[in-house]
Amino acid sequence: MRRWARTMVGRVACGAVAVALLGGPTSVAAAAPLPAAAPMLAATPPMGWNSWNRFQCNIDEAKVRAVADAMVASGMRDAGYRYVVVDDCWQGARDADGFITADAARFPAGIKALADYVHARGLLFGIYSDAGAKTCGGRPGSQGHEYQDALTYARWGVDYLKYDWCETGPRNAEEAYRLIERAIAATARPILLSLCEWGTARPWLWTPTVGQMWRTTGDITDKWDGKHDYAYGVTAIVDLNEPLWPFAGRGHWNDPDMLEVGNGGLSDTEYRAHFSLWAMMAAPLIAGNDLAAMNAATREILTNREVIAVDQDALGQQGHRVARDGDRETWVKPLSGGRRAVLLFNRGARSARIVASWDQLGYPPTLTARVRDLWAHRDLPRATGLVAATVAPHGVAMLVIAP
Repeated sequence: MRRWARTMVGRVACGAVAVALLGGPTSVAAAAPLPAAAPMLAATPPMGWNSWNRFQCNIDEAKVRAVADAMVASGMRDAGYRYVVVDDCWQGARDADGFITADAARFPAGIKALADYVHARGLLFGIYSDAGAKTCGGRPGSQGHEYQDALTYARWGVDYLKYDWCETGPRNAEEAYRLIERAIAATARPILLSLCEWGTARPWLWTPTVGQMWRTTGDITDKWDGKHDYAYGVTAIVDLNEPLWPFAGRGHWNDPDMLEVGNGGLSDTEYRAHFSLWAMMAAPLIAGNDLAAMNAATREILTNREVIAVDQDALGQQGHRVARDGDRETWVKPLSGGRRAVLLFNRGARSARIVASWDQLGYPPTLTARVRDLWAHRDLPRATGLVAATVAPHGVAMLVIAP
């Protein structure tokens, strides 16, 4: 989310260090699986919706209820989206005993009633807090109240906690996140922990034993490329997140931030590329648009079950770039059953022919395989040795290759 309280120096650094501080594949020992006793809350990347990208602080219970209804009516719930997450600015003051309360003007029925409404629709409910004294939006943070807040969230029926990193001063990130993880565990309620630390402390090295997903970059913004104040366009986010592919796996995921699909800053072609890249990177698919007002094209992108299946594949491996020639890129993601997801990605301003060869997929060159186009929803002719497509500017061809 937008971090109003951060300094410009911190804003510049928050995403760039994700690659600068990245350990190579030889340091993958830090990406060991969760302890056997830990609940597997995210065997596949979490899917849902978050209020920030579209509404920022202009959020209230009526908007959240409308989104929950739309998640069901649009088919998103049936496509796998489960979490409805209220981001910053829901908080009121703390009471006399230090317990957090909701903003009574925005959430007059209270958070427990809102969680009940979401649960009644077969969905899960998420909420936001911060490891600092204040949130990024200037509301009360959880520092010094971690056990109180975790207990409150459990009593309200919270299933997902996004935990931000504003106003933390000299606090150590690993200490702060391990503390809130212990506080959650003490409630005995299974609550997914989403760490929003922006990659500054290399969370991929220590979070697999703390939370289920961790931000690897600064905030996303609804633009194609570049850095914009403290936020990054889609392809800039991709370049920061992609090298971290060895650290993702079942129960712990790299999080390149929420989706901008449907927010109006990009074309539908670019949004299809955005969604496809997130699926290839096994990223959490957290929609950030107004579900109650989305058009048919946005709904079609967000509910493409064939693309979602790549993101949610049980093998749990993050895909990555295997070839780049100027603006032409080839990505591969191993899938269960020996299959491969292949993304032919054109960053350029002109159509381009892009090739994926069998050696890039780890297949013998003489293998003949089935080919499925996930956006056209059709089978292509069987292929031997390679697949190729002419890809539109800022577009993708997304295929599944099956031996």
